[in-house]
Amino acid sequence: MSNASFPVLSLIILLPLLGAFAVAVTGNIRLAKNIALLFAALELIATGCVLQLFNADLADFQLVEHYAWIPSLNIEYLIGVDGISVLFLPMSALLTLMAIVASWNSVQHLTRFHFGLLLALEGITIGVFLALDMALFFLFWELTLPPIFFLIGLWGIGSGRRGAAIKYTLFMLFGGVPLLFAIIILAVNHATAVGGSIPQDMAFSLPVLLATALPDNLQALVFLLLLLGFSVKAPLVPFHTWLPTVAMEGPTQLTAVLTGLKLGAFGIIRFAMPLAPSAAVQYSWVLGILGAITLVYSALIALQQTNLRRLLAYASVSHVGLVIVGIASLNMQGIQGAIFQLLNFTMVAGSLMLVAGFIQHRLGSTEAIHLGGLAKVMPRLTCFYFLFALASIGLPGTSGFPAELLLIVSTMLAHPSISIAALVGAILSAAYMLSFTRRAFFGPVTQAGVKQVQDLRPRELTLLCVSALLILGFGFFPNGVLKTNRATAEAWLSRLMDQPVMASNAEQD
Repeated sequence: MSNASFPVLSLIILLPLLGAFAVAVTGNIRLAKNIALLFAALELIATGCVLQLFNADLADFQLVEHYAWIPSLNIEYLIGVDGISVLFLPMSALLTLMAIVASWNSVQHLTRFHFGLLLALEGITIGVFLALDMALFFLFWELTLPPIFFLIGLWGIGSGRRGAAIKYTLFMLFGGVPLLFAIIILAVNHATAVGGSIPQDMAFSLPVLLATALPDNLQALVFLLLLLGFSVKAPLVPFHTWLPTVAMEGPTQLTAVLTGLKLGAFGIIRFAMPLAPSAAVQYSWVLGILGAITLVYSALIALQQTNLRRLLAYASVSHVGLVIVGIASLNMQGIQGAIFQLLNFTMVAGSLMLVAGFIQHRLGSTEAIHLGGLAKVMPRLTCFYFLFALASIGLPGTSGFPAELLLIVSTMLAHPSISIAALVGAILSAAYMLSFTRRAFFGPVTQAGVKQVQDLRPRELTLLCVSALLILGFGFFPNGVLKTNRATAEAWLSRLMDQPVMASNAEQD
């Protein structure tokens, strides 16, 4: 690990939190909005600086900051970045900036609280990506709940927004229980492995836990506990029902953040697979089947949707299934494709949900029956929507193509039978996106409200242009992303494939 000479990672965690405080104490609403925009822009610049400081040739953690926090339990303030997490930092900052701009005119009450919560959620999310101490990670993980609860309950657009907020919170609390149990088991196992005592010799540091052997009798338990906890957040079937509910009842700018930042899938890559590597290899076929079921089931449900927000929610779940299939392939194409696709969510899924928000704000509905002929009156919005939809499908020239190609190839190499599900999912993805596009954007204008609707405003046009340029840039030049995580991905894969077969599996052979 390489330590940081300047605490730049702490800065990018604290900067949005300071922005949230500044917004909260500002009396003028317009000034509060501008302060939120300023801090979001500064955060994007700061995360870009982290990316510049990052050395892609090194596989280990970099810019590490290490301070004692709770010495009696060996819990530390330990943060760092590697090739898996580094690109999520500017992408998270960009998505938050877009969410702030998108909600500029749509939030009419408790405005300062709203923008403060968005900034606070950004800082906490950055902490999730950076935490290298399991206790610190769990703290950031759980701290995402209060901002999201209030954002859904106070600014949701559906009559059931409060119920949606409670449902989301209960799902996440349920998912947190197995995560906490797994973390405790890992910490206690370290104390046992070094012949120490509890709690003095427990360890929560991820690098330390990675270097501590986990007995075969605990490997499967830890892996399944971590997988269960992260599956709820990802989300995977059958824990996915909170996302369509939030998409319909919650504010679209928050839903864009939730669909764009897949913390659950990141957790599977960062913690579940490397901390229990033998079990991850042994049960990779289970993970692949779970991903395939999520992929096809959610795509079939999306095919029947008539509401754009609900369709995008199910499409997001389906694409997570493809990511899980890629992770389960245990090859370079799979892990790099999974990371690429998770980054792709930030740009494509997040932008599509923001477009749905623009339509909802103007017409009060995203039902296809209320949207016929949108292309005639909103040509600029339609162009961006069509580009994002094609990127979601995986059209060559967009960022979706290299990501999906890597994932499908990885599945064909590792699990040929499951690759059929990946191909079916790709076909269904094109079917539900193009079918809804035809119904909502083309044909005659039948609703009076549609005839009078305003096209994209300059502010909205600018933020969608940024996403569009990134989607095209990553589509034509994907090696920039792949080179950034190649060394870390190789080390990640090597850790899994160099593990001895679990005793239970050896006995079966």
